[in-house]
Amino acid sequence: MERRVYSKNADFQKFQVLKTNRQKRRRYGEFFVEGVRNINEAVGCGWEIASFLYDPDAPLSGWAREMLASVKTACNYLLAPALMKELSGKEDTSELLAIAKMRPDDFSQLHVPENPLWVLFDRPSNRGNLGTILRSCDALGASGLILTGHGVDLYDPEVVGASMGSFFRVPAIRAADNRSVLEFIEGMRAQYPGLRTVGTTAHKQSPLYGEDFTGPLLLMIGNETDGLCYAFKNACDTLCTIPMAEGCAASSFNVACAATVLLYEATRQRNGV
Repeated sequence: MERRVYSKNADFQKFQVLKTNRQKRRRYGEFFVEGVRNINEAVGCGWEIASFLYDPDAPLSGWAREMLASVKTACNYLLAPALMKELSGKEDTSELLAIAKMRPDDFSQLHVPENPLWVLFDRPSNRGNLGTILRSCDALGASGLILTGHGVDLYDPEVVGASMGSFFRVPAIRAADNRSVLEFIEGMRAQYPGLRTVGTTAHKQSPLYGEDFTGPLLLMIGNETDGLCYAFKNACDTLCTIPMAEGCAASSFNVACAATVLLYEATRQRNGV
């Protein structure tokens, strides 16, 4: 099925709010995807594509033609060039845009391998940081990402873009409340008696290099300004710090950098390096 959109009608307005309004995204259960890598990963990882958007009069690459021919959608939209340009976040208008379906926010979405490595990010406040943490989770083998509290929307186009395709590979959920997270932790402690919950802090606590990350692990990363909330600090077996060089001006890392360092250390230890 195809529909032509040559004015800023109701269809176009829906596309706009999927880019800009988190409540409308949640209401529709859909989100905006742009970029060859992101669309390839979305399709390759089995995400449901509701629609493709493109200019029918523009010359399409072989990649775009293949996507349109091979990916089943409910309806594709043929947009006027000016409308494609307005929706595209790139200087050179993308030839193909996609609307994808959200996945359920359910702990069952997380991978539960023999030796899990989960990450919790408490109340993220920066889109770029969240996208970077998704990328690090993907690169360093995290089993899933849990987002808590009111923060940046997981499905914000800037988050998806900053992840460079990793968004579609990392199981990530938005927890409804702190209680559900604590119940998940207790359930996993029963399943994995050796599970450790390790929080991060900028204050001088146990140094990172002294921690054992080889077994089942939940790393808890705090909000960029306030750190971990009391409930999650209290749920941690230990709080660890990434030591800074003596005499340096930096008191801590950016949260995305800190998460990457922690994940790298966990991966290094697990690989016996």
